[in-house]
Amino acid sequence: MSKKKTSGLTIKHKVGYGLGDAGGCMTFALMTGMFTRYCMNVLQVDSRVLAGLLFVWNVWDAVNDPMMGAIMDKIYAKNHNKKGKFRPWILRSTPMLAVTAIALWTVPTFFSGVAMIAALFICKILYEGCYTMFNIPMGSLLSAMANTDEERAGLSSARGFGSIVGNLIPMVLFPLLLAQFGDSATGFGLGATVCALLGGVMCFLHYYWTEERNITDAPKDDNAEKVKITDILNVVKVNRAFLALCIHGICICVMQNASSSLGTYMYKDVMGNIGMMSMASTIAMPLSIVFLAIAPKVAKKLGLVKMIRHGLLLSCVMFVSLFALHMVTNVNIWVHIIWSSLASGFASLSVLMQWGMVGEAIDYNEYLTGKRTEGSIYGSFNLARRIGNTVGSSLAVLMLGWVGYDTAAAVQSAAAITGIKALCVLMPGIFVIGSWLAFTFVWNITPEIREKMAQSKGGQSA
Repeated sequence: MSKKKTSGLTIKHKVGYGLGDAGGCMTFALMTGMFTRYCMNVLQVDSRVLAGLLFVWNVWDAVNDPMMGAIMDKIYAKNHNKKGKFRPWILRSTPMLAVTAIALWTVPTFFSGVAMIAALFICKILYEGCYTMFNIPMGSLLSAMANTDEERAGLSSARGFGSIVGNLIPMVLFPLLLAQFGDSATGFGLGATVCALLGGVMCFLHYYWTEERNITDAPKDDNAEKVKITDILNVVKVNRAFLALCIHGICICVMQNASSSLGTYMYKDVMGNIGMMSMASTIAMPLSIVFLAIAPKVAKKLGLVKMIRHGLLLSCVMFVSLFALHMVTNVNIWVHIIWSSLASGFASLSVLMQWGMVGEAIDYNEYLTGKRTEGSIYGSFNLARRIGNTVGSSLAVLMLGWVGYDTAAAVQSAAAITGIKALCVLMPGIFVIGSWLAFTFVWNITPEIREKMAQSKGGQSA
């Protein structure tokens, strides 16, 4: 049973919640956008070694995400911290996240050989652990703040805006620094330090400007016995909506991670101007804002799930047609930027709106099982996204080698150029279809089920 505050969310709440994803993305965006280049071009890590390291790192991430969520559920059920279930974790993890982010992009550059690999491995493990400690409670906080579908949508939009800002700043800053300093330790270290410090400020503001409005009243001992770490296994079996979100998370993260990891190669080696990557990131921000602004109105007419399906189909068509254009002619860089930005923008509708749908899957799980375990479900959804990141990053690195990319060559071979185009333009369209299939054939929360969920909540409240 939970006691819910009747006052609505304030602008401060929404801005504060959005700053959480903005702060986290300030360093995490570097992992998808610049980490491969940092390892291969600065640290000179062999592509096969890097692929193996990425696999090991992401296996660890796959374990610690749901584990962290389950630990938060279990500890709160046992102790009922007066400061909340999630926010205390955010406060303690913020400075650790900033420090480990800076260390990851600087410490390994002071070593070489096996010592460098060891330093890189350890720094990455520490950073990912601190990021998980921050990200799981930050994401789970949505369900603890929102009481209605409207509030969930509002917080999802706020997180979407925060994600745009948090991803934009690093992707504008870094290409400019690389254009100035080249693939050097100075450029990467300076950029990471600035992003980590700015991200830390945003994360602290996220803590101070948010509030956990849903307070659990259940006795500590009884509630603790009900919450089990193994509960998530049953969720996968009975909650089709959660399963659909996991499939979507895997597919969309493969698409995003592979595209981000290889973006520098597309702009430098294919288009011949890595500095224009900043322009692509700059264009992506107002485009995403437009999508966020019109999404509620479109969703009101079509329904949220139907809107997402249409967006994913449009994205696939645009990616495939752009690849076909690249195959028959030399595409103007501005045409590529605008076309690919629109394709990514339509796909991003599913990403920007997924957080409210996670909240709905949590409500659906409570309806099915009688247990409310935000941390476990959000952590397990993050596990699915981590799997997508693992596949995307490892596949991208391996396929760079397969297509014949040579880090020492001033100009890449024709086969390598074609391969980079396929990896950066065609492959995203393929994985977008996977997400569309999940929302079309697996997602099962219908208006009738929503009505039953609302009736069930009303009965519990009474």
